[in-house]
Amino acid sequence: MRRLRRDRHGRYRLNLSSPERQLLRSLPEQAKEVIHENDPSAIRLYPPAYPADGDAQAEYGRMAGASLLDRHRRSLDTVAATVDEPFLDEEQVHEWLDAMEVLRLVLGTQLDISEDIEEVPRDDPRAPQFAVYGYLSLLQTEIVDALAEGLPDEGRP
Repeated sequence: MRRLRRDRHGRYRLNLSSPERQLLRSLPEQAKEVIHENDPSAIRLYPPAYPADGDAQAEYGRMAGASLLDRHRRSLDTVAATVDEPFLDEEQVHEWLDAMEVLRLVLGTQLDISEDIEEVPRDDPRAPQFAVYGYLSLLQTEIVDALAEGLPDEGRP
């Protein structure tokens, strides 16, 4: 079952179970707290533009940091505000995509996830968090697939 599917009217049908909706109601608020408190787990949300130049990086942070923070908050707010809606418009779907990335980056940092994710035993105390990370990754993929349905067929294999 796909959780997001584009209909013939250009809307996106949101097909989430009650537990999924409950999870997606709570995660944005948790992430906003982490972002607001400058928690170290939010570090991946602000990748360095000038890693070798501290002064240039500090200036970049002053110029772009607030804009990135606003964008992340807006995306997280959109998910929280629309999670119970039956349909999303294209702008909301893009906000959801950004929010899934924010949530994955924060949780991935907390779990110290690298590109080579190994299976976590069920008795590992972090197993529920890894399951949430996997779910967010799946949802992000389904959002991308739903957005791709609206692209012209030209040039697709």
